[in-house]
Order: sequence, then C-alpha cells, then structure tokens
Amino acid sequence: MKSPSLLASFRFAFEGIGYAFRTQRNFKIHCLVTICVAIAGLALQVSLEQWVLLALAVGLVFQAELANTAIESITDRASPEHHPLAKVTKDCAAAGVMVSALVAAVVGALILGPRILALLTR
Repeated sequence: MKSPSLLASFRFAFEGIGYAFRTQRNFKIHCLVTICVAIAGLALQVSLEQWVLLALAVGLVFQAELANTAIESITDRASPEHHPLAKVTKDCAAAGVMVSALVAAVVGALILGPRILALLTR
C-alpha cells in the first residue's frame, strides 16, 4: 500500500515509534539510557565529534530495536504456533539489538568513561 502523502509517511513512522514505546520494555530502557547519556554528555561537555558518535550509536540501537519489533510482529503473524524457524528468526533479531547495544555501550564508555574517571580521581 502506497502512503498517501509525505506527512502521512511521517505520521506512520511516529506511530511505529509510539507502538514500540508502549509495548516493548527494552525500547523504554533504551530511552532511559539515552536520556542518561545525553545528561552525562552535557555535564561532561563532550565535543561535537563525540556527540556525533554518541548519536550514531544511539540511533543504531533504536533502529535495531524497531526492526526487532517489526520482525517479531510479522513472525508472530506468520507463525502463531511454536516453530523452530520462528524461534531462530526472533533470536537473530534480538541478537541484532544486543550487538548494537553492546557497540553503543563501548562507544559510550570510550567517550564518557575517561571523563567520569577523571572526576572520580580528583
């Protein structure tokens, strides 16, 4: 089905984000962690380049979480009963989220870690 307008396309995308926020516990956790990272970045005065890296890492996690939600939904629709391949599909989608979250955690640790350690060792 083709979207009726560009504005409608954006509305549908925001509906998808809203759905994920309402129904996915991990999406809410990612939102909370993102807020904490933003506060830390502001407090620690990270550079523009570091903000770019943090934003890309955060965006990767949200993209993976939204894709995981879509994959789980379509898998549940296509295979409402337990099936080994449905499990593989869901497990791999979840693994994609985990990998992106781990990469984001490493990026955050590399950028924020030294600054936090410097504050703690003063």
